[in-house]
This record gives sequence, C-alpha cells and structure tokens, in this order.
Amino acid sequence: MIVIEHNLDIIANADAIVDIGPNGGDAGGNLVFAGPKDKILTVKESYTAQALKKYFAQKNKKTS
Repeated sequence: MIVIEHNLDIIANADAIVDIGPNGGDAGGNLVFAGPKDKILTVKESYTAQALKKYFAQKNKKTS
C-alpha cells in the first residue's frame, strides 16, 4: 500500500518512506530519501527526519 501522508503517527509506523522535497512548489519535487524509516533519521536535509526525531524523542519521554 502506498500512502501520501504528513501525519507523524502514520509515518512513524511505515515500513519504508519516500521523502520528496525539500519544500513544495518550485523548491520541491526532488527525492530526498527512499528506504526504511530507521535510515531516514540520518538524512540531515530531510524535514521528515527532523520531525521524526522530535516525535520519537517526545514518545520516549512519555514512556520513561
């Protein structure tokens, strides 16, 4: 199944991520990352990676 989504709850549970950007419109449309979600976290240019890092940090604080 392919889902186009911005909801971090859904992205965090995906098996693989295709990140296109880095922005929208004329500043977007480039492949920033494609692969398993644990690998995207190392991609500094990815806004999705930055958001996921914060998301996982907040989740970890709630479970600690």
